[in-house]
Amino acid sequence: MGNKNVVFRGMCYDAGSSFMRGPAKAPNKIRQALHSGSMNYFSEDLTDLGRLSDWDLGDFTPNTYDAIRELTRVHLEEGAKILTLGGDHSITYPIIQAYQEVYPKLDILHIDAHADLYQEYEGDPFSHACPFARIMEEGLVNRLVQVGIRTLNRHQSEQAKRFEVEIYPMNTRLHEITMQFENPVYISLDIDALDPAFAPGVSHREPGGFSTRELISLLQGLKAEVVGADLVEYNPDQDLGETTGYVGAKLTKELLAILLRN
Repeated sequence: MGNKNVVFRGMCYDAGSSFMRGPAKAPNKIRQALHSGSMNYFSEDLTDLGRLSDWDLGDFTPNTYDAIRELTRVHLEEGAKILTLGGDHSITYPIIQAYQEVYPKLDILHIDAHADLYQEYEGDPFSHACPFARIMEEGLVNRLVQVGIRTLNRHQSEQAKRFEVEIYPMNTRLHEITMQFENPVYISLDIDALDPAFAPGVSHREPGGFSTRELISLLQGLKAEVVGADLVEYNPDQDLGETTGYVGAKLTKELLAILLRN
């Protein structure tokens, strides 16, 4: 379990994906970049992550959401904050189900091009387009804040109002976004929050997103007790020259530093 405070793991699951598969292959590609000789093991705030291998629980290939939830329960019982490398975004729902048992007053910071609030998508209520509708329906979190959204339609806008979601669309200026939370926070980061120019390796490319620098600055400015995170929707099959894999590794280091700092 490493230092028993923070661990990370791969959740190789993309059965909830629409349009195309591929995110199940992401954790291994992010690890390859993390351990590449071209990178070091320090975050930008000089947190030493040199014991990454000690904190790495390895990859898991669950077949069901129940299995993801039970794995998360086990890892939380061991006392750690967890960074999960996905996988598609559908994994967030069972992870939060387990987290709510430990953190009954939990907030989510969701960074994404998509709101993922569909009641169902292509007949599947557990699609990667639906996790936050399930989370809010079950009352698993106190507050859901979404940042970077740039694909809202009428249905999802109505869902956001129904669930009282706080949305900062992508055309909101960064200085207008207040990243303060009173409750423990879980960060759910879809890598397609970034503009495809910075992260082409995603299934659903949506122009007009964050630069890598803007996203990192947003994370570094967060004022909260962060107790868990996931990094999802990297699709290595769509990547160009492993660009997105290295972005994923960079974000992994920054997220681990945030978890360790808190």
